[in-house]
Amino acid sequence: MKIKVLVVDDSGLMRAVLTEIINSAPDMQVVGASASASQAREDIKALNPDVMTLDVEMPGMDGLDFLDKVMRLRPMPVVMISSLTARGSEVTLKALELGAVDFISKPKGMTATGIQAAADEICEKIRAAWQARRSIATTYGSANVSARQQSAATSQPASPATALSGRALSDRFIMIGASTGGTEAIKEVLSPLPAEMPPILIVQHMPEMFTASFAKRLDSVSRLAVKEAEDGERIRSGVAYLAPGHSHLYLRKAAGGGFVCGLSDANPVNRHRPSVDVLFNSAAELLGSRALGVLLTGMGKDGAQGMLAMKQAGAWTVAQDEKSSVVWGMPREAAMIGGASEVASLKDIPGLLTEKLRNIR
Repeated sequence: MKIKVLVVDDSGLMRAVLTEIINSAPDMQVVGASASASQAREDIKALNPDVMTLDVEMPGMDGLDFLDKVMRLRPMPVVMISSLTARGSEVTLKALELGAVDFISKPKGMTATGIQAAADEICEKIRAAWQARRSIATTYGSANVSARQQSAATSQPASPATALSGRALSDRFIMIGASTGGTEAIKEVLSPLPAEMPPILIVQHMPEMFTASFAKRLDSVSRLAVKEAEDGERIRSGVAYLAPGHSHLYLRKAAGGGFVCGLSDANPVNRHRPSVDVLFNSAAELLGSRALGVLLTGMGKDGAQGMLAMKQAGAWTVAQDEKSSVVWGMPREAAMIGGASEVASLKDIPGLLTEKLRNIR
């Protein structure tokens, strides 16, 4: 049975090109192509699509307003495809907060030829969105959306019951990897943590024009300082370092002791740069039992082998469970090959991290 896709875009050319790309895949089919939000609303009712691709900029009602209404009234997997996402990363992050599963960035002036070159990525993200359908329906029902928005507006990170020891802060490192659904999952992990934490290094699969904005957004909801990593930057406790979208992030020994962030523009690993495996393998090699590894929601296998290497080197590792994942791909693979010391719900992971750290004296 093919994935039923509704394409929503005010550009006739874009609707035609996306339709051709999607229909060329053996496992999906465009059931409708809408030129406006009002038409899309009627097409959703009539065609009952599995996944929707959605342009941000449309006449009448823009994509973000329409997305908000869709997630309240008829939650469904949505992939944002818009020329605005390349120069408006804040718009993209807002769409992900509202419930979009993922996004495709269209470079400015992208032609039909350019879109065709992105065909594999478009189809892969539609498949990931389809896999997320049960999670979307559960999380973004109208009552749940209201509760989530109220909670986001009023909640503050909980204070830790017990401060961490100096050894835990200076001698431990936390590695986090994520992909599809990871922007919100990483926020859920970081926001409850105290300001005094060991250094945290993060890889989220995301293009380079978005990671700086994502780091700023994480910094605004966390007691920790969160920033985009810089090559050769000394790693300090109380700071979370996000891999920039153009480079692999890895741990590197510093002259005179300690560690610095390493950045590399080497070839993609598991089709990704930055790659979670690159970060995790560096932790396995240099830190051993001094590392803690976290693998969150995402499609594919990136990070699974690296997490296994971390565990085999003595690190404690945790993979997000299926129920709380948008797409249970990367953490599932880590669990299947024995790379996860524990499999846990997203809401429990911050507590597990601080519990492990508090036991270090």
